[in-house]
Amino acid sequence: MAKTKNVIHRCSWADNDPLMRTYHDEEWGVPERDGRVLWEALMLDGFQAGLSWITVLRKREAFRKAFHNFDPKKVARMGEADIERLLQNEGIIRSRAKIEATINGAKIYMAMANAGEDFSKYIWGMAGNKPIQNSGPVPTKTPLSEEISVSLKKRGFKFVGPVIVYAWMQAVGIVNDHSPDCFRRKAV
Repeated sequence: MAKTKNVIHRCSWADNDPLMRTYHDEEWGVPERDGRVLWEALMLDGFQAGLSWITVLRKREAFRKAFHNFDPKKVARMGEADIERLLQNEGIIRSRAKIEATINGAKIYMAMANAGEDFSKYIWGMAGNKPIQNSGPVPTKTPLSEEISVSLKKRGFKFVGPVIVYAWMQAVGIVNDHSPDCFRRKAV
């Protein structure tokens, strides 16, 4: 009698690349409550604009090195010389607008923190403080991603349109969009 192979079902987008599989299996969709990690993920999703996530994922460690491990205090102090240096860094996506948006995003994050406003509480509060379990077709944006996008833009964040925000919400577990047969669906 032939042995049956244990088949792991995961979201189809994660099947074709080992790095995407690991990201899917260990990170994507896990509810994140650390404000700094949420901010880092939002900045990386901003770099994804117009590109595929695998491009950013492959460069993530280079981004972390280039942006001081996404320490908002350090990133907020970066200036024109840093921007010029980063524009020469082949390890990251070399977009002046996205680099400037990240530095500006760090300044906004720090202004919030200095005013006693926790980035995680701010974001999760808009989401009702618990992960949303999506059971239908996976949208590209939702009324909540539109609301968060508007709120972030009012604060001065860039590259935070409702589609980018929704992808970020999926990544950081604000919404659970693992497919119904994915082994991670119930885990997160």
